[in-house]
Amino acid sequence: MRKTLSLIAACGIVNSVNAADLTVYTYDSFVSEWGPGPQLEATFEAHCQCDIEFIAVDDGISILNRVRIEQDKTKADILLGLDDSLTEITRKEGLIQPHGIKLDTLKTDLNWHDPNFIPYDYGFFSFVYNSDKVSEPAVSLKELIDSDASVIYQDPRTSTPGQGLMLWVKAVYGNQAPAAWKQLATHTVTVTKGWWEAYSMFLEGDADYVLSYNTSPAYHVIIQDKPQYKAALFNEGHIAQIEVAAISKYSKNPDLAKQFLQFLISPEAQSVIPTTNWMLPVINNIELPAVFDTLIAPKRIGFTPKEIAKKRKKWLREWRSTAN
Repeated sequence: MRKTLSLIAACGIVNSVNAADLTVYTYDSFVSEWGPGPQLEATFEAHCQCDIEFIAVDDGISILNRVRIEQDKTKADILLGLDDSLTEITRKEGLIQPHGIKLDTLKTDLNWHDPNFIPYDYGFFSFVYNSDKVSEPAVSLKELIDSDASVIYQDPRTSTPGQGLMLWVKAVYGNQAPAAWKQLATHTVTVTKGWWEAYSMFLEGDADYVLSYNTSPAYHVIIQDKPQYKAALFNEGHIAQIEVAAISKYSKNPDLAKQFLQFLISPEAQSVIPTTNWMLPVINNIELPAVFDTLIAPKRIGFTPKEIAKKRKKWLREWRSTAN
């Protein structure tokens, strides 16, 4: 009962909301049976007396592309699974509306003050490897690209991790990025549409490294008791990813959508995310399993959302012309 009352207080859910529908566009791993979606859905529905429908696509970029096409015909009340590299692009296209939520409970090091987007987890893009097979992992992005180690990564046109690698290469190489992409192409096994396809191939032994997150090894330890999967720490630094949610401009129930976003940053929801979505919580005082203390803690490098919005198309063209 105490948990129920605290959730209602945290979310601002009131009795006037009855049997309302809320449609959330997200990515497929979020709503998988092992993802956070089912738990979050059950908890929120139990207290709002409403029905949530999750509609899943491959990745955060796929969410953006879908809503771009649908415009005012979209079913989405909430876009969940974009990241901070897409916030300015989404805002400029007029696809979202202000959330009106106080952000004073967020971790101060996130430095988050965006009026349209709520962060719900974060991590760092990293190359994951099996230490039983790779005994001396690369210590820098340049070392990995210059090596002959087999790599799988995701398409930056359809995948937020793939876009993260595009930003990573640009941050490290600058104007020399085209040459880096050409070199990486010589030992790239494949470029997949989304994260799940790439990671599945890696687990089947199809590559030495896969583009994923610094938090990915926690999954293998906690769920599989397999400590051999590691994330390589690169001395140039890593690109961070802050995953976000926003209310669709065309939401038919923006009040309930706001309540769901408030719920996402409540202790009840944040305690679910680290061991289901395998990312870091955005608020303090969330108890994490001990393995999280062993994860690499990279230095953050990269670009602002405004810089990305300005140059993303150019960098995508650069990748297309040199990475194949």
